[in-house]
Amino acid sequence: MSFELTDQTVVVVTGASSGIGRAIALAFAVKRVRLVLIARNLEPLNEVAAGCRALGATALVQTIDIADPAGVDEALKQAVEQFGRIDVWVNCAAVLLFGPFEEIPEDVFNQVIHTNIIGYANGCRAALKQFRSQGNRGVIVDMSSMLGVVPEPYVSAYVATKFAVRGLTACLRQEHRRLPNIHICTVLPFAIDTPIYCKAGNYYGFEARSIVPVYSPERVARGVLRLAERPKREMRVGGLAHLLDLASRAAPGFTETLVGRFAPSLQFKSSAMGKTTGNLLESTGPYAVAGGWMEYWAERILPGRRTARK
Repeated sequence: MSFELTDQTVVVVTGASSGIGRAIALAFAVKRVRLVLIARNLEPLNEVAAGCRALGATALVQTIDIADPAGVDEALKQAVEQFGRIDVWVNCAAVLLFGPFEEIPEDVFNQVIHTNIIGYANGCRAALKQFRSQGNRGVIVDMSSMLGVVPEPYVSAYVATKFAVRGLTACLRQEHRRLPNIHICTVLPFAIDTPIYCKAGNYYGFEARSIVPVYSPERVARGVLRLAERPKREMRVGGLAHLLDLASRAAPGFTETLVGRFAPSLQFKSSAMGKTTGNLLESTGPYAVAGGWMEYWAERILPGRRTARK
């Protein structure tokens, strides 16, 4: 079944202040939809809203922590009061944490779980409540990761949440299988060029970076738009995402061993750094769409070559 995006379509995007969430908001804005943009920090959220309005969209901003159920309920209430309905809810807000499992403080580890799982559950609960009230119709898009398919060492909290998001979304699809106009989709990107690596919590001892190959946030955003119009259960983003998925099906043990062996050398720079909670406890910048990792890797692999964003 397909849905048409019009200037009457109402789309909620969490994590809209930077990275993939920001790219998704701007991509929907081109369709001139009505946007509800959610994040923790008002200033960058207002910047995104201004960019969306310049593209012809209507935008309402809500500064909440998605892990707070009361805040999510209030955001839902304000959105419905303003626009009357919700057609698409995109759960994209997430935080990242690096470090050996036994060296990460319990409260820091738990914060990742709280944001990345409880936050998504709060979003799904609010969206489904509204969908049921408007004739059992709407689309949820949950942002998981290929780290929800194949794990990576020193990212245990984040990996656990991405496996959990994929499982949560699958369960909700099963529970709503008799409602043909409610769709619950999962997006599984490979490494994406966003600022998340710069502001992640880090107990590893060395600076983090994107692994390679790395794909643009706009590529994910285009995929989310396709899901909003023509929903399907799962979407992988990036050529290596499809290859990794095939490898994990054909040789799961070998794939897990291979990623465990080589991923850390790609994931971390040689420059040391102290322990930090990054943006886990409070919102921090940078708030751009891209993190500059496509250019970073292009310069190291093919020095002097400029990278075209795709």
